[in-house]
Amino acid sequence: MRILLVEDELVVARSVAALLSGHRITTDIVGSGEEGLDHLRIYTYDAVVLDRILPDMDGLEFVRRVRTARITTPILMLSGHGDTATRVKGITLGADDFLTKPFEPQELVARLLAIVRRASGFADQTLRAGPIEMDLKSQDCRVNGRPVHLTGKEQAILQLMMTRKGMVLSKEAILTHLYGGMDEPEIKIVDVFVCKLRKKLANAGSPNLIGTVWGRGYILREPSPSESSVAAA
Repeated sequence: MRILLVEDELVVARSVAALLSGHRITTDIVGSGEEGLDHLRIYTYDAVVLDRILPDMDGLEFVRRVRTARITTPILMLSGHGDTATRVKGITLGADDFLTKPFEPQELVARLLAIVRRASGFADQTLRAGPIEMDLKSQDCRVNGRPVHLTGKEQAILQLMMTRKGMVLSKEAILTHLYGGMDEPEIKIVDVFVCKLRKKLANAGSPNLIGTVWGRGYILREPSPSESSVAAA
């Protein structure tokens, strides 16, 4: 999972990033609203963690501009002022949740995972596709109930595909998700990661859920009933 943290206080930003890293959540940090808007226009994120007070604009204005641009990335707003009027306005403008500072670290993680699940259409913290299950909190992957060890990049690709089942993901989109536009290797590395991921899932007894759409990218589909029966057998 990759999130965008819009926070101008570097100490706070690094602390939050370290906390999320412990839950296998990659964090890109920007220090202003305009930088945040630029990143959301270019890159794909699972969520935004937004400070209420920014050096160049109010966090509420940031939310308004994001939603006006029809960017649907879920937003968790942080604020030192938890008055009802501010919370109501933030949610009315399009924020998905609101957390008052100071907050418990585990509550931040729980709320962040919750808005990502809701945005992806999942009611609980487990993603499912055919015989594959992935726990969003622990990032553990299982196929037919058996654990499958994935590298960080393989896990990130599988999670991205599972939250966007039935959608064709371009190699460029996958590469951006993995590296956030920074120090990106050649795009052919995506093929290498997907190849290794497919082999691990196949060895664990999963049908070939990851398909190639020539000239466009990759797609994860639910198996047909007949494929599911064969895999179960």
